[in-house]
Amino acid sequence: MDEDTVVTLIGVRMAKPGNVFVFRGKTPDCEGCKLKNTCMNLDIGGHYKVVSLRDSPPLDCAIHDKGVQAVEVVEVPWTVLLESRMVRQGSAVVYEPITCNETDCDMFEMCQNPGPVPGNRYIIVNVVGEPNSDCVKDYSLKIVEMKK
Repeated sequence: MDEDTVVTLIGVRMAKPGNVFVFRGKTPDCEGCKLKNTCMNLDIGGHYKVVSLRDSPPLDCAIHDKGVQAVEVVEVPWTVLLESRMVRQGSAVVYEPITCNETDCDMFEMCQNPGPVPGNRYIIVNVVGEPNSDCVKDYSLKIVEMKK
């Protein structure tokens, strides 16, 4: 197991190598569960990819109808657009989506990325470069990859 790999429990339906998910945290049904420490060992708002399944049977879970499965996951970066003035590789940023209502813009989906949690702190792990299109609002933008 790689040092960046984490063993956790996720729903059997999601437990497929290559599956990517956002960890949203616990629900009230988790409170009395003896497995919650293993399920809750990821960062809330983190973006993870299942790299392998553990050789163990599924365990019962009050939330997941088919139970939970032990898996190995790695955190994967979010690809987002940020204003150029905020972009320095290795720096921490508090993520806020670009304020824009130009739904016809080629970059709208990346500017309004629904994955990263607004207000959460992320580290810029890679500056990918310039977007392929010009911003219709004339913002100076960069494509970056960031992690929790």
